[in-house]
Amino acid sequence: MRLFVAVRPPEPVLRHLDRALRTAARGVDTGDRVPPLRWTEVENRHLTVAFFGEVADALRGELNDAIEAAVSGVGATDLHLRGAGVFAHRTLWVGVGGDVEEMRRLLDTVGRAGADLGVRADDRVRSRPHLTVGRVDPSIRRARSRWRAHSRPDDPADALVRALAVDEGPSWLVEDVHLVSSQPGAGRGGGPLYTTVRTHRLAAA
Repeated sequence: MRLFVAVRPPEPVLRHLDRALRTAARGVDTGDRVPPLRWTEVENRHLTVAFFGEVADALRGELNDAIEAAVSGVGATDLHLRGAGVFAHRTLWVGVGGDVEEMRRLLDTVGRAGADLGVRADDRVRSRPHLTVGRVDPSIRRARSRWRAHSRPDDPADALVRALAVDEGPSWLVEDVHLVSSQPGAGRGGGPLYTTVRTHRLAAA
């Protein structure tokens, strides 16, 4: 089973984010009316705490116990969505503000819990908590030369980052994390299907 641990923002936070994304996207000129991004489905938007990849069924109980122990020493965390950026010129993300240091501690603690069991499959640095909101369509990436030729120095992803930089979402208290299974291609629109396996409560603030 393909597993990861996530923080899910509550509905009011996700609604605010969706409005901010739609507003920002309306102001982006692609020059040829091609949608600049494939947006992630709203129900799939989350902050990744740790990604473990394929985990054998026999290890699932131990992993749950390890996560439970790891989060028992991390306090509830006050966060809000703020700022944006692009990874590798293709993945648009929204960052977080608030008690970011405690969130980083959560990422590190849960990641080490998986590594101690030998199930950590993702070595990407997750020191910058973020929520992925979209990916640049390959056709848009190929069109960059056309924009430059027409005096458009920025591609749509850069323009969206600039538009989102001034937005700040409502705050919420992170009180739990979710162990989630991922089935690529099984979700809406051919995206992944995420299913919560277990929810783990953080320690009292």
